[in-house]
Amino acid sequence: MDFLNRLFRLQEKNTTVSTEFRAGLSTFLAMMYIVPVNASIMSLTGMPFDALVTATAVVTIIATILNGFWSNTPVAMSVGMGLNAYFTFGLVKGMGIPWQTALGIVMISGIIFLILSFTKFRVWVLESVPDDLRRAISAGIGMFIAFIGLQGMGIIVKNDATLVSLGNIKDAHVLLGVFGFIMAALFYAYRIKGSFILSIVLTSIVAWVLGLANLPRGIISTPASIAPIAFKFDIMSALTLSLVPVIITFLITDMFDTIGTLAGIGMRAGLFQKGSKELQKTLEADAAATVIGASLGTSTTTSFIESAVGVEEGGRTGLTAIFTGLFFITTLFFLPLYKAIPSNAIYPILVMVGVLMFSELKNINFKDLTIAVSSFVTVILMPLTYSITIGLSAGFVTFLMLALLKREFDKINIGTITLALIGFLAFIFH
Repeated sequence: MDFLNRLFRLQEKNTTVSTEFRAGLSTFLAMMYIVPVNASIMSLTGMPFDALVTATAVVTIIATILNGFWSNTPVAMSVGMGLNAYFTFGLVKGMGIPWQTALGIVMISGIIFLILSFTKFRVWVLESVPDDLRRAISAGIGMFIAFIGLQGMGIIVKNDATLVSLGNIKDAHVLLGVFGFIMAALFYAYRIKGSFILSIVLTSIVAWVLGLANLPRGIISTPASIAPIAFKFDIMSALTLSLVPVIITFLITDMFDTIGTLAGIGMRAGLFQKGSKELQKTLEADAAATVIGASLGTSTTTSFIESAVGVEEGGRTGLTAIFTGLFFITTLFFLPLYKAIPSNAIYPILVMVGVLMFSELKNINFKDLTIAVSSFVTVILMPLTYSITIGLSAGFVTFLMLALLKREFDKINIGTITLALIGFLAFIFH
């Protein structure tokens, strides 16, 4: 115990091993859903579900424990919601890019992020982009993944006359998805630990009882091999001019997502003050995790806001993250159970995550017309074009054009000009 106290500075952080243990367990329960959810989403690219379950668990274990030791912060990391949906529906299914090339894009963005994490570029970007536009990006991604979730549930369907319309809400599978969403929202509203995974379990049980899904053929098995997807990234095919905006989208979105998450956690835990080495080291671990994730066959890895659950439980050091990572080892052995989870127990979680990300809109200053219009363009175009890249690019371009036309030169800097030019590239090579 004395060794752990010295290594993680427990006494200095006013915490104990038992507190960190409880905090790690709480974080694990809150984000355990990512293993089956990420595997379900990314398997739609043609990647094997079994291998994705193992890869997601392994990446989460490595990234979270790495951050615990490296930065000594209670931040857990895993495959980011939003970018995994963009990876699947925007790149592979939308643009027709092979998943190997998409992994190459993730790898390149991760390497760039890792290099930039050791420079002042991060600070430059954050100072260049207005806070309101960053919030709009988060809200837009929330709408994007919620739209995907609603489609997957069958609530939103294709319509030749109106593009989309309401699905058959009398269908038992659609009603199952509605039930799952209500349960997820209800559990989250009552602050029940593990609300998302609890919703998945309850919805799955209902589906099994009603015969809407096949019962699991067992619960525990040996972990599946990740050989079919590990080190299959294709960097050379990703190094084309037309994919530069996509690479930058992954880079910028991961950076904003990470900073936003760490800011939220930091406010609760009193971490990440200005110039904090803990913030710098957490960013470095986050970037390294994306490189590791792409190597093992997953989309962008990022810091998880669910870490705030552990912080609320009293977690203050990297020991919380290490306990969380160790708990994730158990998920390696639940493959038969994960394979039996019906898709309409998974898709409601995407909608709920979208709701939480969309709530960032409440902090945007809509009285400022430049901010209001560029934020609206960012948010609305992400789901309507099925592209985070287009929404993000349109937001930056609109912001710069309006600021110039309104002569609001105080809002313009090299960063906003650079990002707007990259946005133009996205439209030119779309």
